[in-house]
Amino acid sequence: MRFEFATPPRIVFGAGTVREVALAAKEFGRRALLVTGRSAERSAPLAVQLDAAGVSSCRFAVDGEPTLEVIRSGVQRAQEEQCDVVIGFGGGSALDAGKAIAALLTNRGELLDYLEVIGAGKPLTVPSAPFVAVPTTAGTGTEVTRNAVLASPEHRVKVSLRSPLMLARLAVVDPELTFDLPRDVTARTGLDALTQLIEPYVCLRANPLTDGFCVEGLRRVARSLRHAFHHGHDSEARSDMSMASLLSGLSLANAGLGVVHGFAGPVGGMFPAPHGAVCAALLPYGMDANIRALACRAPESESLRRYETVASILTGKPNASAQEGVEWVAAVCEELNIPGLGSYGVGKEDFPVLLEKASQASSMKANPIALTREELREVLARAI
Repeated sequence: MRFEFATPPRIVFGAGTVREVALAAKEFGRRALLVTGRSAERSAPLAVQLDAAGVSSCRFAVDGEPTLEVIRSGVQRAQEEQCDVVIGFGGGSALDAGKAIAALLTNRGELLDYLEVIGAGKPLTVPSAPFVAVPTTAGTGTEVTRNAVLASPEHRVKVSLRSPLMLARLAVVDPELTFDLPRDVTARTGLDALTQLIEPYVCLRANPLTDGFCVEGLRRVARSLRHAFHHGHDSEARSDMSMASLLSGLSLANAGLGVVHGFAGPVGGMFPAPHGAVCAALLPYGMDANIRALACRAPESESLRRYETVASILTGKPNASAQEGVEWVAAVCEELNIPGLGSYGVGKEDFPVLLEKASQASSMKANPIALTREELREVLARAI
């Protein structure tokens, strides 16, 4: 067995820890680019705290998922403002944008030089400008990953800027920041975290370190996802989901993913669909396809046993079958009002392109078994 594990040098977790960000940021610089989501006013208290700590800041709002043009604008803004530290404060989009901007501040050249799929894919050679990640949702885990997912509307794809040099210097996970999330955001981000705990656990690159994170994260999702959806100010449920999200990020970054994320990138690149919502719509059908394929073509597979473990954790039944895990996920998706992919405009006429793009996706390479084109088509058809 051989594996690698990479993580930010410092992770701070707990209620109220957002108030520690300003003093910590002072160690990295004196002028911060504060990258936020569309609700920039939520970062106002942090901006005040930064100023009190002697760190001036300027805000850069990201409205929606970050595009290549947004990153170019952010880099230009940071250069004009002479920022020497970047703070991402928001959901996955704000954190991915901040991560990419920090990388391009120190690695000169055009963004396309470094992008996968649509660019030259050159490696970054210089560590990013200091980046501090403060998630305000519980799902993406991007505060501890080493890539930023960017949309290219021109190419109708999402691609990654990826390097170990992009890891945040500091990740601060404060569950209190998630208390006021709308139910739909709680649902899709929570199911994104669940996907990112299941896929690394059953994938071909699973390892003992990430296994522990996945099992612990799954326990927390099982007991708290629905409660966080229905009772948003329940501190224990929100803490569980924030921890599950953090563990999912550590797991996906250091193991792998699978069919759900293999499709999620292409769907998100071609249609105006939030990443977590796409994962949620696909998850029960991706699980079911893998389980049936494993049972048919690799019945002795360790991944099949792992699907049974997932089912046992989620259902609370010691001897649960893998299929009972699928049923649990499907029931939760229904309870949390997850729409099908058709609600975002995905139709059967799009299947050929989506199948082709998914087959080339890096996430698909770690899927526990190679699915046939017909099996993949069935996943899409059922997710609509």
